[in-house]
Amino acid sequence: MPLRLSGFLRRRRPVTLVLWGYAFYVACGFALLCLPQAHAQAGLDWLDHLFIATSAVSTTGLVSISPSGSYSFFGELVILGLIQLGGIGYMTLGSFVMLALRHRLDPVHRGVARTAFILPRDMNVGAFIRAVVIFTLTIECVGAVLLSLLFAAAGTPDAIWNGVFHSVSAFCTAGFSLFDTSLEAYSDNTGIVLVVAALSYLGAIGFIVMSDWWRWVSRRRGPSLTSRIILRVTFWLALIGTVSIALTDAHLAELGLKERLLAAFFQVMTAMTTVGFDTVPIANLGSASILLILVAMIMGASPSGTGGGIKSTTVAIFYGAVRGALAGRESIRLLGETISARRIHMAVAAAGFYIGAFVVGMAALMLVEDQDFLVLMFESASAIGTVGLSLGATGELGTAGKWIVIGMMFIGRLGPITVGVALFPRPDSDEGRGRPVADLAV
Repeated sequence: MPLRLSGFLRRRRPVTLVLWGYAFYVACGFALLCLPQAHAQAGLDWLDHLFIATSAVSTTGLVSISPSGSYSFFGELVILGLIQLGGIGYMTLGSFVMLALRHRLDPVHRGVARTAFILPRDMNVGAFIRAVVIFTLTIECVGAVLLSLLFAAAGTPDAIWNGVFHSVSAFCTAGFSLFDTSLEAYSDNTGIVLVVAALSYLGAIGFIVMSDWWRWVSRRRGPSLTSRIILRVTFWLALIGTVSIALTDAHLAELGLKERLLAAFFQVMTAMTTVGFDTVPIANLGSASILLILVAMIMGASPSGTGGGIKSTTVAIFYGAVRGALAGRESIRLLGETISARRIHMAVAAAGFYIGAFVVGMAALMLVEDQDFLVLMFESASAIGTVGLSLGATGELGTAGKWIVIGMMFIGRLGPITVGVALFPRPDSDEGRGRPVADLAV
């Protein structure tokens, strides 16, 4: 890296580099999608290319035009590349190459990586980056093989390309599909549903959990507090959501028991991992199910993962705060450990920023779009949570509405990260006095 550029980057805060890095990805993707070689039909609007590029980099999955009907194979390849770059994080590939060549990271790459993945302070950044790339490529390759075989068995054209595309899209929790009705044609295909769900959960629970799991298998150390909380919150939300929708939704009651449980499980999974695929039309579900899905979208995935939302660990901290207040405790304890004040501040700020951006974006969308309140609220939650589910509003958006959703998708990808670095106070020097406190990613 030239000395001038190196000095310039070191003077920039990591949050600034992350923001401009993702903006650069969007700009490059937009430029490539504007090329005639990327189009499968003429007359596409440039704003739709920007919308698709932002949705792919933010791993949201909302689409204003059909990806498969509007873009050529080259265009689909560009979208897949943007999904991959957005999913594994800004500068991750560059950091991996630097580690391979120099066996160490410079301060710029370390700062950006710690910011982009919201890592606890005791996490080794270099080892984490290696784990991210290795785990990502391994899981996506296995998923691509399995999905290719399953799509071929189901008689799907271009089974290999569909397998590769949907494997990457699922693991990066992007929700982009080459089928105009998402995975609704495969709602009764248990193999495809479960493989996509497994890929989505692996991406959403985060690279911290996978890194911890590898160290646990290698018998080097046990799982961290962050991993234990993520797995518990994910399990209980999935179980409660699946049972609730399966037992109460009138639309799913028309299905057999197996199909009903599979559909309920997948819809809850797609909301809480923010992957955005669906196997039944979301608009056909009952109001109570839509409300539950809306809440799951807001709660979102986990820190250092590929999904969006408030994050599971932040939800756990709020749960701990409520439980502690009812028990008369001044500290917040989770799984027997006291959470540091710094992490509590981060959780409160991240949640506050998220809810504020959601409300402001929803209000702006309602000012420019003449659609039903619930439809626009759901669209706003999907955009800021980088989910990709929709009740039908996306295709009806006007120019102003598209710009607002573009902004919300971009903020959703960066919001908690931006606030965490720009606004959160540094830990006080006396934080460690008294009872030992635990570090936790949020």
